[in-house]
Amino acid sequence: MAENKPNLNKHDLEAGEQRAQEILEEAELGGRRLRGFSRWLVGGVAVTWSLFQLWATWTGTLDPFILRAAHLAFAFALVFLIYPFGKSAKGRIPWYDWIIGAVATVSAVYVIVQYNSITQLQGGLPNATDSVMGSLTVLLLLFAAWRSLGPALPIVALVFILYGAIGPRGILPFELPPLLQLHAGMQWEQIVGQLYVNTEGIFGTPIGVSATFVFLFVLFGALFDRMGAGEWFMNVSHSLLGAFRGGPAKAAVVSSALNGIVSGSSVSNVVTGGNITIPLMQKVGYSAEKAGGIEVASSSNGQLMPPVMGAAAFIMAEYLQIPYATLILAAAIPAFLCYAGLIVVVHIEALKLNLKGVPRSELPKLGPVLRSGAHYILPIGYLIYALTFMNLTPERAALNTILLMLPLILIQEVYRSVRARNSWAAGLRQGAEMIVSSFEVGARNMVGIAIATAAAGIIVGMVTVTGIGFGLTDIVEAVSGGNLIIVLIMAQLISLLLGMGLPTTANYIVMATLVVPVILNLARASGYEVPPLAAHMFVFYFGIMADSTPPVALAAFAASAISGGDPIKTGVQGFVYELRTALLAYMMFFNPQLLLIGVNSFGEGAWITVTAFMGMVAFAAATLGFLHRRTNILERLVLLASALLLITPGFTTDLFGFAALGGVYLWQKLRAPRLRGAV
Repeated sequence: MAENKPNLNKHDLEAGEQRAQEILEEAELGGRRLRGFSRWLVGGVAVTWSLFQLWATWTGTLDPFILRAAHLAFAFALVFLIYPFGKSAKGRIPWYDWIIGAVATVSAVYVIVQYNSITQLQGGLPNATDSVMGSLTVLLLLFAAWRSLGPALPIVALVFILYGAIGPRGILPFELPPLLQLHAGMQWEQIVGQLYVNTEGIFGTPIGVSATFVFLFVLFGALFDRMGAGEWFMNVSHSLLGAFRGGPAKAAVVSSALNGIVSGSSVSNVVTGGNITIPLMQKVGYSAEKAGGIEVASSSNGQLMPPVMGAAAFIMAEYLQIPYATLILAAAIPAFLCYAGLIVVVHIEALKLNLKGVPRSELPKLGPVLRSGAHYILPIGYLIYALTFMNLTPERAALNTILLMLPLILIQEVYRSVRARNSWAAGLRQGAEMIVSSFEVGARNMVGIAIATAAAGIIVGMVTVTGIGFGLTDIVEAVSGGNLIIVLIMAQLISLLLGMGLPTTANYIVMATLVVPVILNLARASGYEVPPLAAHMFVFYFGIMADSTPPVALAAFAASAISGGDPIKTGVQGFVYELRTALLAYMMFFNPQLLLIGVNSFGEGAWITVTAFMGMVAFAAATLGFLHRRTNILERLVLLASALLLITPGFTTDLFGFAALGGVYLWQKLRAPRLRGAV
C-alpha cells in the first residue's frame, strides 16, 4: 500500500511555495524586500558589479590584488543593505546599516587607493593608518559573515585569530598545550599585516578564485535560469521518465542533475524544481518526507555535476594546481554514479510502495518540449567544448559563453513576442530587462560567496603563519593511533559538523587547509600513497552532504515548506538517501581509478564504472532493506559484502561481488511471491 500523504490543496501549495521562495531569498539574495530609492540603489550596485567583473575578465590587465579588493568592496556595499540583522529590519534599511556598509566598503577600497605603498611593505608591519583600516576590514568582515552566513564561520575565524594572539610574544601571553606551542604569539599589527596587506589572508586564493572564476559561472547560471532553461530541463525529465514506476521522483533526480550543470546551489535547485516535482511525487504515493528527502538529496548533489561544480571546485583546482578541465573530467564518473545511485534508490522506494507513474496523457510530449528549448543546448555545449577541447581558462570560457547568451536571449524574446502577435520591439525590451535582472540576481547570489571566501581567508592566513597544521597531524595521529580508517571517519564527522554552520565553500576551504594535509601525511605514514585529488574530493563530498544534514539543512526546510512535511524528518530522510554519497567518497579515496587516475583505456574506465554502479545498487538495497522484495538480516549482510567487494578494485573481488548480488536477487525471485505494497 502507498503511504498516507497529506491532502495538499492549491492554497497549501501556494503558501508552501511562497515560504520556500522566502527561504531561498533569505539564504542567497538577502531577504530584504526593498522599495524606492534603496531598491534602485541595490539593483544599480549589483548590475555595476556584474559589468565590472565582465570588464575585468575581458581586459585581463587588472592586478589580482586590486581585483580581489574591488570584489570584496562590492560585496561589502551590498551585504549590509540586503541582509537584515533580525526580523524587525527586513522591510527597510536602518541608518546604522548605511553607515556600517559605507565604512566596510571604504576599508576595502583603501587597499586599492594605497596599493603602491602597501606592495612596498614586502612582508613588513603596516603603518598606523593601514592598521586602522585593516582592523576595520577584519572586524566588519566577521560581522558581514555573521549577517549573511550565520555565526559558525566568524566564530571559527575568531578562534584562529585568538590562537595566533596567544604566546609569550603575543597579545595574550598565555601558555598553550605542548602540541599546540608552534609559534611565539603575534601582536595585533602582525595579525593585521598577515590578513590585510598581503595575499595570504583575506585577499588570498579563495577570494581570488571567487573574483575570477566563480562570479562569471554564477552569472552564467543566473542568465541560463532566467532564460527558462530550468523549466525546460524539468519538462524534458518528466516527459522521458514520468510514466515509469515512481516516475516523478526519477524526473526530479534527472532534472536536478541537469540544473546542477549550471547551478551549484542546493536551495535554489529545490525551489526551482521542487514546486513541480514534490507535489507530483506526493500525488503518485510518496509521503511528504520521502518526496522532500528525494528532492533534497538530488538538489544537494548539483555541486558534483561538471562543468559547473560550485565555488569549492574552482578553489580545489587552484589548490591542486591542475587545470579546471582536468578536474571536471576526473569528477565526471563519480557524478554519474552519484545520480545513477539515486535513481536506484527512488526506484527501490517505488517498488517498496508499489507505486505507479503519471499517466502518459498527463505528461508533456517529448518532441514539442525538445523543440521549444533546443537553443538551450548551445551555451552548455559551447562551455563544455571550450573547457575540454579548446583548453580555454575557466574565466575566458565563461565570459565567451555569457557573450553568446546575450544575443540568444534577445532573439528568444523577440521570437516569442512576434509569435504572440506583439511587436519585435516589445520582445527586445523584454530581453533587455531579462539581462539586467540576471545581472542583478547573479551579483546578489555572489555576495555570500565573496564574504565566505574572504572570511575563510582569515583562517587560511592564520594557519599559514602559525603552522597549526603540523600540530594537528600529531594530535590526530595520537587520537587515531595512526589508523587511516579512523582518521577518515574523524575527517568525515568534522566535515559534517562544520557543514551544519558553514556554507559548502567555506567548509571545503577549512577542510582542505587543515584536514587534507593531515590525511595525506598519515596515509603516507601508513604506506598508502593516496593521490591528493582523492583526499580533496573526499572532504568535498562530505561538505556537500552537510547541506542536507539535519538539524541545519536549509534545503530540507525549503522542501518541507513545499511538501507540508516535517523539516527535521525531511532532512533525516534526505540524509538516508545521501548515504550513497558517503560510500562514493570512500570509493574515490581507496579506488582513485574512479577519478580516472591510472586509467589507460576506455574499456578499463567502462568496467570500473559498471562495477562501481553495481556496488552502489547493492549498497542501496542493503540500506533500504529491499531488492526484489523485502530483505532479511542475512540478505542485507550479503548485499553489504557485495557492495564492498564491487567497490574494491580487482577482477576477483568484482566476480565475488557480482555473484553475491546475483545470488540474493535470484534467491528472492525463487521465494514465494511477496505481497505487493508491503514495506
